[in-house]
Amino acid sequence: MGLIKAGIGALGGTLADQWKEFFYCESLSSDVLLTKGVKQTTSRSTNTRGNDNVISNGSGIAVADGQCMIIVEQGKIVEFCAEPGEFTYNSSSEPSIFTGKLGDSIKESFKILGKRFTLGGDTGKAQYVYYFNTKEIMDNKFGTATPISFRVVDRNINLDTDMSLRCNGVFSYRISDPIRFYTNISGNVTDEYRREEIDTQLKTEFISKLQPALAKLSALEIRPNQLISHTTELEQAMNEILSVDWGEKRGLQIVNVAFGTVTLTDEDAKLLKDLQTASNPSLAAARLAAARAQAMTDAAKNEGGAMNGFIGMGMAMNSGGGGSDLQNLYAMGNAMNNAAQAAQPAADSWKCSCGTVNTGKFCQNCGSPKPAPAEGWTCGCGAVNQGKFCQNCGKPKPAGAPLYRCDKCGWTPEDPHNPPKFCPECGDVFDENDRT
Repeated sequence: MGLIKAGIGALGGTLADQWKEFFYCESLSSDVLLTKGVKQTTSRSTNTRGNDNVISNGSGIAVADGQCMIIVEQGKIVEFCAEPGEFTYNSSSEPSIFTGKLGDSIKESFKILGKRFTLGGDTGKAQYVYYFNTKEIMDNKFGTATPISFRVVDRNINLDTDMSLRCNGVFSYRISDPIRFYTNISGNVTDEYRREEIDTQLKTEFISKLQPALAKLSALEIRPNQLISHTTELEQAMNEILSVDWGEKRGLQIVNVAFGTVTLTDEDAKLLKDLQTASNPSLAAARLAAARAQAMTDAAKNEGGAMNGFIGMGMAMNSGGGGSDLQNLYAMGNAMNNAAQAAQPAADSWKCSCGTVNTGKFCQNCGSPKPAPAEGWTCGCGAVNQGKFCQNCGKPKPAGAPLYRCDKCGWTPEDPHNPPKFCPECGDVFDENDRT
């Protein structure tokens, strides 16, 4: 038994007139994940007075965009199609499979989970047509009822600690492997399988896996307020963590994650702000000056008399060194800024193997030439990197694009992913031998 693809426009043509039965599915709403196909019979059908769960040889089956279809016989999947179009059911042909846009992995699932058999060319006693919604299922809200732990790393203040994080947002998913979804989740249903039957389970599992996924992002030293701009990495981390529970068991895949708000608890937010201020003498001086200005305002409003208020404030200031503490803090801040600027090398400087820092093409101490720049990749933000993640924004290195370097003279193109046809230095042709 198999499916034979019909010609374009067959519904209104001669072939449609010859179909004994016709199975189709109306447009599926986002609330319906699986539904049973609607059967229409004609005067040519051999099943007009028999069991409704039998598909006559020569029947027509339609599959729309955003859908895939399976035929179940005696509880086993015997046909699968995720390619839009119209097909004719032929009980004398071998089982066929149309994967459409769902990928070759469906073929493996069909071999493993969908046992195929022909019953000697006869139809079985119970045959059903099911349609799956393969569109993106959106607007699945999530939120952390209690704060979750998030590692905060700030090299500027030598901070490496766990803090409590609250977040909320929405995520979307889709059925990426309908065979696994049918086999392990929905099974034979009388009418349809709706998303509310599994939503609570999915949202609970999503929240439980959110913390280890965020831990992968914290390893990139991403701060809490930067998480909103790193949703792509979060989607990859969630799919990796949920690959067994959602992918292999249920045939589901995370498509998109969008944060609404990401905040630290009030205590941790204040602690982080205080640590950042304490590490910067200029900020500390500014806060101290603002506090003293507020103290003067409050002293002027003292109910016991403004003079008494100023006397108390003067005692507090004298115990702290008067104004010398502010001057010391500002001096420390200026010294740190000057030292940082002095330590920062020029944009075009390079360090020779002898230890000398140079700006020209040759070392001013030993005369060695400036080394050629190391091969790297350019991130979308413009930063040039050597590792697997961007040192500026944390995005992962794009996969698939090879790097090129001339195997004759070593010349590297300005864009190592898109070399010219010929090397401008030696004239050698760029081919597979130049891929690094």
